[in-house]
Amino acid sequence: MATMRAPPRKGENFELSADLNSEYRDKRKDAIKRVIANMTVQKDVSGLFPDVLKNMQTDDLEQKKLVYLYLMNYAKTQPELVILAVNTFVKDTDDPNPLVRALAIRTMGCLRAEKIIDYLCDPLQKCLRDENPYVRKTAALCVAKLYDLKPELVIENGFLETLQEMIADSNPMVVANTVAALTDIHEAAIANGSATDIFIVSNTVLNKLLIALNECSEWGRVAILNALARYETQDERESEHICERVVPQFQHANASVVLAAVKVIMIHLRGVRSENLIKQMIRKMAPPLVTLLSNPPEVQWVALRDINLLLQKRPDILSSEMRVFFCKYNDPLYVKVEKLDIMVRLASENNVDALLSELKEYASEVDVDFVRRSIKAIGQAAIKIDEAAERCVNVLLELINTRVSYVVQEAVVVMKDIFRKYPSTYEGVIPTLCANLDELDEPEAKASLIWIIGEYANKIDNADELLGIFVDTFTEESYPVQLQTLTAVVKLYLRKPDSSQGLVQRVLNTATKDCDSPDVRDRAYIYWRLLSTDPGAAKSVVQAHRPAITLPRTTVAPALLEELIGEISTLASVYHKPAETFVGRGRIGADALPRKGTDLEDDQSTARKAFQTVAAGQQAENLLNFDDPTDTQQPSGLAATQVLAATPAAANLLSGNSSNPLDDLVSIFGNTGMGSTPSQPPGGGLSAGFGGLSFGGAPVSPVPPATPSVLQASSPAPPQPPARQQTAEEDLLGLF
Repeated sequence: MATMRAPPRKGENFELSADLNSEYRDKRKDAIKRVIANMTVQKDVSGLFPDVLKNMQTDDLEQKKLVYLYLMNYAKTQPELVILAVNTFVKDTDDPNPLVRALAIRTMGCLRAEKIIDYLCDPLQKCLRDENPYVRKTAALCVAKLYDLKPELVIENGFLETLQEMIADSNPMVVANTVAALTDIHEAAIANGSATDIFIVSNTVLNKLLIALNECSEWGRVAILNALARYETQDERESEHICERVVPQFQHANASVVLAAVKVIMIHLRGVRSENLIKQMIRKMAPPLVTLLSNPPEVQWVALRDINLLLQKRPDILSSEMRVFFCKYNDPLYVKVEKLDIMVRLASENNVDALLSELKEYASEVDVDFVRRSIKAIGQAAIKIDEAAERCVNVLLELINTRVSYVVQEAVVVMKDIFRKYPSTYEGVIPTLCANLDELDEPEAKASLIWIIGEYANKIDNADELLGIFVDTFTEESYPVQLQTLTAVVKLYLRKPDSSQGLVQRVLNTATKDCDSPDVRDRAYIYWRLLSTDPGAAKSVVQAHRPAITLPRTTVAPALLEELIGEISTLASVYHKPAETFVGRGRIGADALPRKGTDLEDDQSTARKAFQTVAAGQQAENLLNFDDPTDTQQPSGLAATQVLAATPAAANLLSGNSSNPLDDLVSIFGNTGMGSTPSQPPGGGLSAGFGGLSFGGAPVSPVPPATPSVLQASSPAPPQPPARQQTAEEDLLGLF
């Protein structure tokens, strides 16, 4: 009766369970396929674990693979039940079929369940010495997986020594997988702080790797080439030998193999002194690099980033291949941007005409960002090649005449750089630039034109009118435009004092009273004081000679460039940053980076010096008051540092654990008991020291006096109220 009252048990998993326990083999196999299909679409079929496990013992290789796939997926959630499969795994490692043996040892290595690790050692030991190379190469990778789970188990069972012996294996694929496993273990050991080198590429190992290089698969070649890149050659002959043996890999169809071969050649060329051999190797490197550009856009971009690095190290690699980098109509923007950068690097007197013609075409495209970068590239070519500067300027003038807003604005910015490179050379262009003043609505373009007007104010008849337009809208402009307007008006005043006195007075008043940017206000105060006290000094400051700008040959530091050359075909060479900046201890992010001991010691030493300096400063706060009694009982020097370091905030700073260093610094000097701050007499201290530096003889006031001319003496300012005594925190914050 109870059975009749129970609800019918229905559902997909119930039906699958019934089919998995069916007496018919085909029905069970079909059920396993449906289970895997459900698992693939993220349906939970973990409840069928015992039923699937029963179907593990079978001669059907396809069914066994499906069951092993299921076990790998759910081993973490069902660790107790995985133990039931150990006997079948061990039995399968003795199967006469090498595919079954390899499948069993691979699956055991992928389960990553703590309870099954101890049972893995004996089967792995057998498979490492198996007669079939397919089983041996699979077992070699399994050692690396086991080391990731339990390193001590690998060391105790002598698996590392076995792998070292397997480098001499007769099968190249076994050698390649062994090298890949040893490399992974070596890197993991270094990341964990191990002092011993697990994988040392010796001269004997080198010869075995070079023999296996030409006979293994593409990914095996990448692993071997990466190992060759780590090898430190003993002499020049060895470097030449490695380069000659690796050069044939340039013909490989796989882009990763080509880049790995380029990396090995670039590293070992450092040990070659023969100029002829270096030129020969570089000449052979060009065709494979060009071939990489026939790949899909994503691979192209990676290749272009690596080529960019290579050109910074060896500019002559692709000196005759500029046309290869011309942009195609269907290239994505990220590929076009990289190609532009490389074209500028390859630009020379011989190919600049073709480059300018191409860049002029790009400037008429619809992608605004690409157009701007193309115009910027024209300016870079002008700065790089002196002989082509005039041709570049003519192209820019043609683009300005199109009257397209964003084209004109970018051309004005570029012309500013050309004026800085070639001062007083292309002054005939200035009227054309000034005529397009109404087209400018972007801060950078406005600031560039204002700089040109201020720099050549003595040669522009209506310079005061042009600058007056920007002075009228001064408070509405962005801060860079305000700063540039301020400087340009002062330049104009120094060159034409009679006609621009009212303009400079107006802009200084506006900048000091109505502007909310401290940078603009400070610059206005500085100019006001210079003009009031010493116009000669103002002229030497504002009109100081500026060195001509140049195009940097490299975008990364030389030491970093050498490091990145050794990382070609990895993310480090794509980002143009060392791997430590974005990967640390297996986690992504700069916060995860391990701090080097020397860096930490340097930081602590710097913190101690800062404490000592400020402690000494606290004892001599009022440097202008020579009547202050000296407190001989206050600690000084290192003793003062020890007193400061006793506070919790200082301890945080010294240990490098401070979450907000500025707050900790303020709290240290706000709570120290090193003696009270000497009181300042009214009007004394730092303000009294500035009292002698007046505008035309007047005392300093918070805002400059409103005078008809900046050069006229102003009326005395009302007396200032006595300055209140500042606390230690305010004194310290005043430093910032």
